[in-house]
Amino acid sequence: MKKSILLGTAGAVAILAVGLFAGRPAPALAQETPMDRKQVETIVRDYLLANPELLLEVQEALEAKQKEAQRLASLGVIKEAKAEIFNSEFDGVVGNPDGKVTIVEFYDYNCGYCKRAIEDMHALIKADPDLRFVLKEFPILGPDSQKAHTVSMAFRKMMPEKYREFHDQLLGGQGRAGEASAIKIALALGADEKKLREEMQDPAIAEAFASTYELANKLAITGTPSYVVGNEVVFGALGQEVLAEKISAAKNCGEATC
Repeated sequence: MKKSILLGTAGAVAILAVGLFAGRPAPALAQETPMDRKQVETIVRDYLLANPELLLEVQEALEAKQKEAQRLASLGVIKEAKAEIFNSEFDGVVGNPDGKVTIVEFYDYNCGYCKRAIEDMHALIKADPDLRFVLKEFPILGPDSQKAHTVSMAFRKMMPEKYREFHDQLLGGQGRAGEASAIKIALALGADEKKLREEMQDPAIAEAFASTYELANKLAITGTPSYVVGNEVVFGALGQEVLAEKISAAKNCGEATC
């Protein structure tokens, strides 16, 4: 991947150089022979081979520029969609529901990284009694995920007091999550199957998923787990320590979703 990025950067540098100098006289030969495209390409190639570190410098500058552009774009989305991100009626909440700082996780029940990251959630909640942890259902890994999350949404609406237990068992379980495994856990926790299946037909569930997909797209979230903490989007299972740092920074902003 890195090699392809560098090759792309080299190509961009070459194209830029050709665009600047093709058809112009070379500085050293200003009064003699103008350079053609092939000559410029040869000069650029020889220069890059002699100074390969330039590619790394250009790539680092490009990545920094893209990252900053993404941060600014996400900041605007977070400000505009604050209620939908942090206080949607369709999301589960664990930890302190009245906590002063909120972290939002976009997750899929069949995401292996999410399964490992559940321990990060447990540790963060245990370490910080003032933490509000929002679970945003984001089924992107196929029909099984869609069905498992549909059961989850229906169960949470019916039995919110047992939602965390349901969530932990389904996400922490072995094998692929689907409708059958999700219903099995729900029934074991006391849900009435007939009522549960009726609740699963609520069109509001599909609408909630569509809203979450749209929101994720605006935030440039394409995988799970991804988090929103304060004014920042955090991509990937980066671990408890990194998330704790982001939470601390959000607290220092002076408000829950600074």
